Amino acid sequence: MGAIRVRKESGQLFIDFRWEGRRCREQTELKDTPANRRKLEKKLQQIESEIGLGRFKYESFFPRRKETQVPAKKALTEEIPSEGQLAASKTPLFIDFIHDWLAENKIAWRRSYIVTIQGCIDKYYLPEFGAVRVGAITRADLLKFRSSLAKVSGRNGNASLSANRINKIMDPLRRILEEAADRYDFTTPYVRIKPLKVPKSDVQPFSLQEVKRIIDTVRPDFRNYYIVRFFTGMRTGEIDGLKWSYVDFERRQILIRETIVYGEEDYTKTDSSQRDIAMSEPVYLALQQQYKATAHLSPYVFCNLQGAPIDHNNVTKRVWYPLLARLGLARRRPYQTRHTAATLWLAAGEAPEWIARQMGHATTEMLFKVYSRYVPNLTRRDGSAFEQLLLANQVIDKQEGGV
Repeated sequence: MGAIRVRKESGQLFIDFRWEGRRCREQTELKDTPANRRKLEKKLQQIESEIGLGRFKYESFFPRRKETQVPAKKALTEEIPSEGQLAASKTPLFIDFIHDWLAENKIAWRRSYIVTIQGCIDKYYLPEFGAVRVGAITRADLLKFRSSLAKVSGRNGNASLSANRINKIMDPLRRILEEAADRYDFTTPYVRIKPLKVPKSDVQPFSLQEVKRIIDTVRPDFRNYYIVRFFTGMRTGEIDGLKWSYVDFERRQILIRETIVYGEEDYTKTDSSQRDIAMSEPVYLALQQQYKATAHLSPYVFCNLQGAPIDHNNVTKRVWYPLLARLGLARRRPYQTRHTAATLWLAAGEAPEWIARQMGHATTEMLFKVYSRYVPNLTRRDGSAFEQLLLANQVIDKQEGGV
């Protein structure tokens, strides 16, 4: 499908379409006005209709000037591919452009995102487009590439990559080609390629009684860890990177200021993720116990015997999944502990604004979008309702000082 575009340098419109596998761009002397666009769009519709019927004649729509003494067929052969081919020949190879693009942008990215983009480049982009000039990549090439991704094996034994994963691979490629198009003055081929539809995934929080079973059964050296995970809503990187310097026992607050990503300290996921989480009674007691166990060993609250932050992948495989299997609970990612905290706060009747702050959300929009079916009649409280919910269900016992 073609388009009506405008030359930046002249402000004049031109018709951009494809015919017989070649890109054709025909310049006009018309200025960019609504009336002129309508005129050219009508002409473009006629062109595409003729192409579709297989009877398009280039010279019928774009006759050569009378002073040009070149046979129409020869003129057509010389004219049609020349502009596109010339533009493509002046652009760098994809492998060279991607090197420059990455160097220019990585200064503004988090390390985790750099790792993600580098992975896409090495595993997907370069094998497909590395030896191709960026100006020669077509929309058909992109669609073919996306189709090939659907045949790649996914994680955890999945037969193929998910629609969400494919979209995440394609999106940086779109931005790469848009930048190349702006820089080398060609039209990006990434047009009319909509993201694949991603099925809506539902959260799978644990019930309060399931949480109690997990806490009562888990290995003693990970009991405090899961109490804090379940009752604070912290992300994995946040709890794994939590330091004692950010635990305020006096004010009963956990200060979220850093995170652990790929084993290294990093900035939090977003600015709103920088927050102060209120300690409920079980969290306060768990952290006091943990302080006795690890404060002398490491600056990190939860660490291994060498004092380094725990490896969440190792913990997930060796502690979390075996524990769920032992209890007969459905296999769920550890991230569901964060969803569990949110749903328990909602069930307790805490104010959505307070919950959003605890979760590190900038607004309550995400709260209602993700957890809408867990929202009861809400009251305006500040954390005490959650405490009462735990006491009422005998999840905590203040007299015994434990969970």
